[in-house]
Amino acid sequence: MSSPTTPASIGPGEFFPVVGVGPHEKPWPEGDHYDPELLLNGDRRNVLDHYRYWSVEAIVADLNTKRHKLQIAIENWQHDLNIGSVVRTANAFNVSAVHIIGKRDWNKRGAMVTDRYLTVMHHPTVEDFAEYCKEQNLPIIGIDNVPGSKQLEPAVLPESCVLLFGQEGAGMSVEGIAVCEVLYEINQYGSTRSMNASAAGAIAMYHWALQHLPR
Repeated sequence: MSSPTTPASIGPGEFFPVVGVGPHEKPWPEGDHYDPELLLNGDRRNVLDHYRYWSVEAIVADLNTKRHKLQIAIENWQHDLNIGSVVRTANAFNVSAVHIIGKRDWNKRGAMVTDRYLTVMHHPTVEDFAEYCKEQNLPIIGIDNVPGSKQLEPAVLPESCVLLFGQEGAGMSVEGIAVCEVLYEINQYGSTRSMNASAAGAIAMYHWALQHLPR
């Protein structure tokens, strides 16, 4: 069986790592969680070694047994830039769910198929999203540098909560800001007014993880 990063030639003296593993040597391992096609042809997906050769359904079922209490929400009214990257980061932290508020369709390219391993919910309006959070007793915490925002760095976040991010460029909508229990901003030290949503999402999720997840 090939190693997780088998070198493949791209020219004289040049190599790049091939992600994943090749076909599994026989006899194949037994278990319903294995995908016969992956065992036969190899598994080049960007998954942990623990999940090599597992079917998508089996991976999702296993992740569902250890989802964290954090949820993520993203507004999607005009531009869906960086939504995929936020979803990919949400997968890395194994959040309970990702909520898309506004347009249902979004560019999934940046998610690198990680949305297959998550529960992704759609809400046509902020009001619908807020009603869901009320029913689930989920505090909505906004992440944006708007007037009235507090500093994120010293903030203690609830273990069970949903972090709400605005769309790229425009930031959070007036309606989105209104449903937040509290707003936090990330300290910046350069000349730009704001960082992109995917970067802010990664920082905020990591801030939550430092407080609630074991290292």
